[in-house]
Amino acid sequence: MAHADQAAAPPVSSPPAGGRGALFGFACGAGAALIWGVQAVVSRQSAADGLGPVDVTILRFLTAALVLMPFALRRLKPFPVGRLGWRRSLALTLLGGAPFATVLVGGSTFAPALHTAVIGPGLIPVFTAILSYAWLKERTPPARILGLALIVAGIGLFSWRAVLEIGQGEAWRGDLLFVTAAAMWSVFAILAKRWGADAFDLTITLSILSLTLLPVLALLAPVKIAAVGIAPLALQALYQGLLVGVGSVFLYATANQVLGAARATLFLPIVPAITAIASALLIGEWPSLTEVLGMVVVMTGMTVAIRA
Repeated sequence: MAHADQAAAPPVSSPPAGGRGALFGFACGAGAALIWGVQAVVSRQSAADGLGPVDVTILRFLTAALVLMPFALRRLKPFPVGRLGWRRSLALTLLGGAPFATVLVGGSTFAPALHTAVIGPGLIPVFTAILSYAWLKERTPPARILGLALIVAGIGLFSWRAVLEIGQGEAWRGDLLFVTAAAMWSVFAILAKRWGADAFDLTITLSILSLTLLPVLALLAPVKIAAVGIAPLALQALYQGLLVGVGSVFLYATANQVLGAARATLFLPIVPAITAIASALLIGEWPSLTEVLGMVVVMTGMTVAIRA
């Protein structure tokens, strides 16, 4: 998720850095946010290029698995699940691996790119707080509740136009898929944290185990890869598989270690703004006034919730 991959790295305790170290940490955090912000635009472009959600998922995980395989052979014993074990690894793969990516990209075929960056990432902390209370009995501080309420209000404002156009347009279908993706990722994040999953090892495991699910996904939807030119295929493989699947996780984890978890998470609310700019400049999708206002409210709510 755009997206929701931003939750892939569990917090790592580390004291905030100063001087050049802090600048390096901020650069890594900004780089991760930039990759996530543009990811929604790249996913949206896949539909224009004739690729389906399963095609993009196949390209993403084949590329990521190829790049990460040497690390898997060296780091994970038993291969490819490591200390998480098969049961937990399979559960996390079903929630945060290829099925999640297919649902997320599927939403991009119906809704504008900005919807990917606002609805999914916005609802993840909301669903996580609800599930944490219902499942783990974790109480949410009042300040964070305020932030979560702002997120819900902002998403309501942001999606109002799509709701009104049910029966006429298809954006609402994409929005429902983004809600589904946010719910999947929230459960994934809670389980990953509860099981103490290492961010990099988990990224490797998800990428490799997702390969076993690709044939199943290919049976559920037509594969169009053979009918598309090499340039669109390379774009999705390199961006989704290399930059998102590997690069963004490394950059965010580095920012997390250098700056500390609290500072690193402050990069997350700027992702929708990056998507808004990129989608307007690169694919000509300009948000409406209500979408801009809703996005600002969601970003404010995310910031309040994170700082709380």
